[in-house]
Amino acid sequence: MKIASWNVNSLKVRLPQLLQWLADARPDIVALQETKLEDAKFPVAELAAAGYRAVFSGQKTYNGVALLARAELGDFADVVTDIPGLDDPQRRILAASIGGLRVVDLYVVNGKAVGDEKYAYKLHWLARVHAFLAGEIARDPKLVVLGDFNIAPDDRDVHDPVAWGEDILCSPPERAALKAITDLGLHDSFRLFQSEGGHFSWWDYRQAAFRRNMGLRIDLILLGEALKPAAVAAAIDREPRRWERPSDHTPVTLELDTQ
Repeated sequence: MKIASWNVNSLKVRLPQLLQWLADARPDIVALQETKLEDAKFPVAELAAAGYRAVFSGQKTYNGVALLARAELGDFADVVTDIPGLDDPQRRILAASIGGLRVVDLYVVNGKAVGDEKYAYKLHWLARVHAFLAGEIARDPKLVVLGDFNIAPDDRDVHDPVAWGEDILCSPPERAALKAITDLGLHDSFRLFQSEGGHFSWWDYRQAAFRRNMGLRIDLILLGEALKPAAVAAAIDREPRRWERPSDHTPVTLELDTQ
């Protein structure tokens, strides 16, 4: 089973790229972030023609999350779009059961800048998500939590740790909040296979950042302890970032041997 996460930064703009990537990469389950579409405008028919069912939680212009799965995996079950204790109209969380897995798609708050009120809200948001995930993993140890975390886990995940210092996406409180989530019994799947730095999933559109590999690894696939033995490969697919009108993120993938 191949699982993927991709912040598409507008599904309306990036739908051709998504359809091409689905045909090329053939993932079984895909989590999308920043779809930026109201639910009524979600491209259900186009994705069905490509062989994928979808559940989604969107809003106009901003945010938005979706889960896609190959039609043969069946229907999504136990769908969650809002979690207890988080009074947030922004569409950033989507959980569902599919293919024998419990999948949680997250588009984590950016936070704007350390000390900003949006930064304080990011930490509050992460605390509420932590509580939610504690319940999820207790109910279903076959848990996959994936998405755009807007946090570089450590300095290996930052192209220039000195320049970024303790700025937003790299600050100690953000990293501590992410560690608290992984301490629930979740593993950063990419790090099961690659320990070296220099591998990124996001590059700014400015300063020729992609060509110069000036990026961050902030798109993660975390998996529960019960799934760790099944992990056989994890990767960052840089190819879509080379395409015309790309997202500033690129897909990250995990392969599981579910036999």
